[in-house]
Amino acid sequence: MRAEGRTLMSYAPDIKVLDCTLRDGGLVNDFFFTDEFVKELYLANIKAGVDYMEFGYKASKEMFDVNKFGKWKFCNDKDIREIVGDNKTDMKISVMADVGRCDFRKDILNKKDSPIDLIRIATYINTIPAAIEMIEDCTKKGYETTVNIMAISKSNDVDIDAALELLCKSSVGTIYLVDSYGSLYPEQVSSLAQRYLEIANKYGKKVGIHAHNNQQLAFANTIEAVIGGVCYLDATVSGMGRGCGNCPSEMLLGFLKNPKYRINPLLQFIENYIVPLRESGVVWGYDIPYLLTGILNQHPKTAIQFEKEKRKDYNNFYLELLDNF
Repeated sequence: MRAEGRTLMSYAPDIKVLDCTLRDGGLVNDFFFTDEFVKELYLANIKAGVDYMEFGYKASKEMFDVNKFGKWKFCNDKDIREIVGDNKTDMKISVMADVGRCDFRKDILNKKDSPIDLIRIATYINTIPAAIEMIEDCTKKGYETTVNIMAISKSNDVDIDAALELLCKSSVGTIYLVDSYGSLYPEQVSSLAQRYLEIANKYGKKVGIHAHNNQQLAFANTIEAVIGGVCYLDATVSGMGRGCGNCPSEMLLGFLKNPKYRINPLLQFIENYIVPLRESGVVWGYDIPYLLTGILNQHPKTAIQFEKEKRKDYNNFYLELLDNF
């Protein structure tokens, strides 16, 4: 099913692109980005017409050692202000807060005291009530909110519908379809997107997509969602993200027909900052182990460990995965 009148050539004014390079990409290098890298990414995203830039997580300092991670694991408001000032631009600032991993009452200030515009709550389907508690707290503080329901490929239709109904009755603005394991195919994304949109439209909510690239389908799945009517689109520069990475921003902006988006600033940023980052030894992107976990709809943690051990015995790894299937 396609959104009425929307095609590959359509201009869709409701589209919003969210850059999550620092957040998802931070899972690759423990969030140790230089201030120069972050500042130049911020400027490149503004020039490219990106609608939101996610700076990282609001993670609990009681749960995570601040000495083992870069500052974008915690996203102190003062650290964001050092990059964006008062952010007098059209691009909004976002952070992600995981259910159970964030001291949201203490660490998320009132919007009037913060440079952040959007709080993105990440939850599994079995922690929806806790996610709603966070959503309502952030709404009362003055923020826009979205919710990412992770690992949706592991959930059944009944649970998905129940979760969507609960979330749509909350104050959340946008609900994300998340292919956490990179296991979904375009036909499945299309079907899920219509399920999300049918319920979301009843309550006046928006729907977004966050795709992973295990089977080299993050871009294709994002396009499929766009054509179906999904309007909030996550992407990362050069697809930088945990393991296999995400839908590449430069591919997405090259596809979208909205005249506000420009690919050139991202290409320049890739040349100046992503290429040296890769050359320094930071690794992400499609590889056989991530393909295999994606095919089997499994968490990529085993593939990440496989890569850390510099193994190349792909067939043995596949048999190990099958043993745990």
